[in-house]
Amino acid sequence: MTQRLPTIVLVGRPNVGKSTLFNRLTGTRDALVADLPGLTRDRQYGTARFERHGFVVVDTGGLMPESRDPLAELAEDQARMALDEADHILLVVDALAGCTPADVAIARELRKRGKPMTLVVNKAEGQLPANAAADFFGLGLGEPRTISAEHGQGVAALLRTVLRDLPAVDADEQPDDGTVRVAIIGRPNVGKSTLVNRLIGEERLLAADVPGTTRDAITVPFEYDGHPYRLIDTAGVRRRARVWEGVEKLSIVKTLQAIENAHVVIAVVDAQGDIGEQDARLMGLVAQRGRALVLAVNKWDRLAPDEREQVRYQVSLKLPFLDYAPVVFISARHGSGLGELMEHVHAAYESTMRELPTGEVNRVLEQAVAAHQPPAVLGRRIKLRYAHQGGRNPPRIVVHGNQTDKLPLAYKRYLANRFREAFKLTGVPLLLSFKTGDNPYKDKKNELTARQIKKKRRLMAKVKGR
Repeated sequence: MTQRLPTIVLVGRPNVGKSTLFNRLTGTRDALVADLPGLTRDRQYGTARFERHGFVVVDTGGLMPESRDPLAELAEDQARMALDEADHILLVVDALAGCTPADVAIARELRKRGKPMTLVVNKAEGQLPANAAADFFGLGLGEPRTISAEHGQGVAALLRTVLRDLPAVDADEQPDDGTVRVAIIGRPNVGKSTLVNRLIGEERLLAADVPGTTRDAITVPFEYDGHPYRLIDTAGVRRRARVWEGVEKLSIVKTLQAIENAHVVIAVVDAQGDIGEQDARLMGLVAQRGRALVLAVNKWDRLAPDEREQVRYQVSLKLPFLDYAPVVFISARHGSGLGELMEHVHAAYESTMRELPTGEVNRVLEQAVAAHQPPAVLGRRIKLRYAHQGGRNPPRIVVHGNQTDKLPLAYKRYLANRFREAFKLTGVPLLLSFKTGDNPYKDKKNELTARQIKKKRRLMAKVKGR
């Protein structure tokens, strides 16, 4: 049986460098980093490795004991949930700001938990360790460890101290369990975080009736019907004209990265809002990247029958290029339609990762050509000779023939539909690549034999004599 990786949780005031340290430990840029207090709200998980020791790092929102901001209080609840599952706690403080009353209050709360803890004094670059740590001995958490998360100074020594008391688990022994990566995208306030919370059965993400509650791309492990998933909740994407904050621009970049790394994308739209141009652009980007897609129409439960018909019409009118994507009508708040949604997600994953036997691909191509021949170009018929699979996620089929560059778009769509129907591909934008075989005699000079040269001279002499 594979041993569980130990969990290290980062806590502290806002803007002390927890997300920077998270990125340093995991070797990624998964956590948003900016000089802005309260940027992190949801807890972010990442896997790290140091000297063959594997462990899980959890980044949390800043603890603000005196705050009355409702979103800040929700972020604190998320941090406390992370502390409940911690094997070791790193309390991060700011060497430049010194020890503050908030640091004292947080240390007092953490001591009550009775868990192994290390005090980490960040932003200590350019200072003597003794000077940077002197102000924090009064917290009563033992000897502080001075580091610079931004520059990596002191991080290795910190990890050796922390991992010394944790069970040694080799990160290489963790098996690849075939986890399906599912990105959840949409405009702000359409119910993406509520959907994730309902699927996993707990308040894992902040969900509030405030657009922009989610800022980062948050990854949540999840199992459904015996299959492992990794849900990626993303920040809402608005029209470019309304995006002015630098943080929001970074959030959009995170959303695009989540789409790129996903197996399946769930695009959430609001049944009570207008399904408009921004939804079409966002889903068009998913189709362009070749990702499997399932469209979830949320807040469906509040609509009257005639309003539901209007929503169905809007989907077919404004998103006609998503004819391959299944549409599921759900209520994330009440949980209706989520079973059907996950069935379509799993079917889309199987479709995008499916191996297509070459013999079957050629059989479908022959039947399609026999049923509907390609058009002739300047009196010459386009010939499609054979085909094979060229990749997965998305599935790609390479068709070889002659004059394939002159094949009309309508015929290419016809072939894609025939392949999709034959292999029962659902939710996947099947990609077709066409290759024209080289003419072996192109640019090749015909070498005449001695007899042919002699005959050619006699004929030329005869012509000149006339």
